[in-house]
Amino acid sequence: MSFTMVVLVKQVPNWSNITGEAMNADGTVNRNALPAVFNPDDLLALELALDLKDREGGRVTVLTMGPPRAADILRDALCRGADRAILLSDRRFAASDTLATSYALAQTIITRLSPFDLVICGRQAIDGDTAQVGPQVAEKLKLPQVSYVERVLECRGDRLVIRRNLGRAHEIVEAETPLLLTVVGGGGSARWPNARLLLKYRRACSAFEIEKAAQARGAAVGELKDELAARGLLIDTWGVDEICADLNRTGLTGSPTKVKKIMNVVLKGKDLKRFAPDDAGVKALVDELTAERTFG
Repeated sequence: MSFTMVVLVKQVPNWSNITGEAMNADGTVNRNALPAVFNPDDLLALELALDLKDREGGRVTVLTMGPPRAADILRDALCRGADRAILLSDRRFAASDTLATSYALAQTIITRLSPFDLVICGRQAIDGDTAQVGPQVAEKLKLPQVSYVERVLECRGDRLVIRRNLGRAHEIVEAETPLLLTVVGGGGSARWPNARLLLKYRRACSAFEIEKAAQARGAAVGELKDELAARGLLIDTWGVDEICADLNRTGLTGSPTKVKKIMNVVLKGKDLKRFAPDDAGVKALVDELTAERTFG
């Protein structure tokens, strides 16, 4: 059985190379001040989808929500073997928390990408670390979900045998499609971009990039868009209107999560306390953590 798969990916700040002011005054990430990378867990999700495609056949569509420059990771995904790339970008999506983000992604899948067999995403993004978007999308799509997926071991028609990585143990489960998977490491590394695909898809463009290119060439936007589409180099670009989204559930308006305060915490020597590596030291540590309400 071949699978129709939607992979949810995200472009995230590269926290190992921070430049400028990382946070805005309102508590949102200042993404323009930070270099960006492909979220590591999402790259593993893409690899799992491509591995399934190699083994069973099918089609992989990659979907991301973000600013115009998020098209970079979509080109990367195409160069690794994805069949289609979609950029969900609209100023009205700005400042979305996980609830608003999952609504927009689920609404896109419902209105534009159904039917499907699998929705696959990374466990969590390195900027928010919430691990909430995948499960929230599953809830909105009314899908069963399997989390902490390391690898799909076997396909039995429309049923998958899945290995979950639980840290100190593994669990083998069987689940029926349609299904949402969240992927973690342990099942191998992601493949490198294919050289032939790299030469082709480096020219793939989103609607924002087409507008800039058309202005530079003095060409009509529609003509350039049609030309790229005919060559398979068009990154579909959709906004609120294209997915029939409710504005009350998108962006800052649809985001109940509010950041009250951000602090730069720097530990100094006087803030550290050492405990002896024996039973008495362990008891003293537990007593202190309990007194500070870290425990209990």
